[in-house]
Amino acid sequence: MKPRMSSMERVLKTLSYQEPDQVPLVLPAHLHGAKELGLSLPEYFSKPAYVAEGQLRIQQKYQTDAVFGFFYAAIEIQAFGGEVLFHEDGPPNSGEPLIHKYEDIKKLVPPDIATNSYLRKVLEVLGILKKQVQQQIPVIGIVVSPTSLPIMQLGFEQYLRMVYETPDLLTSLLQINEQFCIAWANAQIQAGASVIVYFDPLSSPTILPKDIYLKLGFPIAKHVLQQVKGTMAIHLASGRTMGILEEIIQTGAIAVGVSCQENMREIKALVQKRLAILGNLNGIEMRTWTPQYAQRMVRDALAAAAPGGGYIMSDNHGEIPFQVSDDVLFAISVAAHTWGQYPLEWVMNGI
Repeated sequence: MKPRMSSMERVLKTLSYQEPDQVPLVLPAHLHGAKELGLSLPEYFSKPAYVAEGQLRIQQKYQTDAVFGFFYAAIEIQAFGGEVLFHEDGPPNSGEPLIHKYEDIKKLVPPDIATNSYLRKVLEVLGILKKQVQQQIPVIGIVVSPTSLPIMQLGFEQYLRMVYETPDLLTSLLQINEQFCIAWANAQIQAGASVIVYFDPLSSPTILPKDIYLKLGFPIAKHVLQQVKGTMAIHLASGRTMGILEEIIQTGAIAVGVSCQENMREIKALVQKRLAILGNLNGIEMRTWTPQYAQRMVRDALAAAAPGGGYIMSDNHGEIPFQVSDDVLFAISVAAHTWGQYPLEWVMNGI
């Protein structure tokens, strides 16, 4: 019997498009740590020690192959001085747009990462996790892309209006965001992150036409990934990737998150070992899954994407809803560990 790999070894072999001992499992159950500690979400996110402990408990409970230093996407808006609204059963979201008038962009400055209290909490969590897991488990950091952050800074409608009506002014905002994104990603790597996930839902063909992506999202992503001193993956947060896969490969990303609306067999055939794929369990539907149905979804995903390596099992959005039950998460974990062991003889035999 071959010795079991560590999570780090398993993920690295997967990212090199080889078959490890089993398919890596990543469950971004960022909110579920609060349940593990018996805390409300506002209490949970109030102290880095809580978030770190919650992540470690989630990893141990479901035997996953990564831990996250992530709090919530809107923490970047807090860092810029914006409002965040907390909820009892869901992720904190940005409140009133930070930018009310176009003139506000001229006064906007990136937050000082070294002194900003919100960003320092994230860095503290990354440091705690790195100290606890050493080199055995990947520690994942997350940044919102410069082109997706304006959704929270401006509001979605105002942002789209700027894309088409005032592109020069939008460029000024994107330059500020790009400066911050690069510094923020590098700070997380220095604090202990093994990989940074670049969340960029606006770039998905689900939201914007490809010609806009080629003008905005693609060149900025390419520049950011070149400037970050570490490994990066790209996630379109439920958005489709088909149509811009070649450009994502050109950014230098090592992996991409795949939408539940996409066929992973087709995507894997297109990327041809140039990009690992992550996904694509439907997190929204997962709230109503039974354990039996969860196992079926895991088997379907494994059969589609796991043969030959290069596949990490996860949800399709990058954040599992708070309402997903422990029973379903357990079922996903058990099925992934049972059916995801290489070689996948049951797939080869058509079982």
